[in-house]
Amino acid sequence: MIRPGELVSFDTDLIGPFGYCADISRSFFCGPGRPSDEQRRLYGLAMEQIHYNMDLLKPGLSYRELAERAWKLPETCAPNRYSVILHGVGLCDEYPACLYQEDFERHGYDGHLEAGMTVCVESFIGEVGGPGEFREGVKLEQQVLITETGVELLSTFPFEEELLGRQV
Repeated sequence: MIRPGELVSFDTDLIGPFGYCADISRSFFCGPGRPSDEQRRLYGLAMEQIHYNMDLLKPGLSYRELAERAWKLPETCAPNRYSVILHGVGLCDEYPACLYQEDFERHGYDGHLEAGMTVCVESFIGEVGGPGEFREGVKLEQQVLITETGVELLSTFPFEEELLGRQV
């Protein structure tokens, strides 16, 4: 049951025009009321992670280099991290994938970003409350095209102004 004051997240993974996959994630505040300072803080961390990692992307960057340079999760969020920092999207979904540095040696594989690749940059920020306890979390994801100079944003759905701390 979704209750007023809670956050709800959606991860789309849908098939779009000509069979191409579209994949973005957004978290929403369920009113009435206003998001708490804690909800806005978590949303801000997820936004910071997404944009920091998007700024790293360019042709030639290896998945291992991205894992090493990626935004570092707060220790309280690391146990609840999403499975990947980035994954490919197009006629197939979730390949290739770049894992977090702590997961790379055991489950990762290397490769390189290339101009023309479409990828999704992922974030889940959810802190562990107590032993095994999970509180709230924010899931955000942007779909981008790797260009010769960086990325072109393909996602157009807006972020939640109230969760960004802006009044709407």
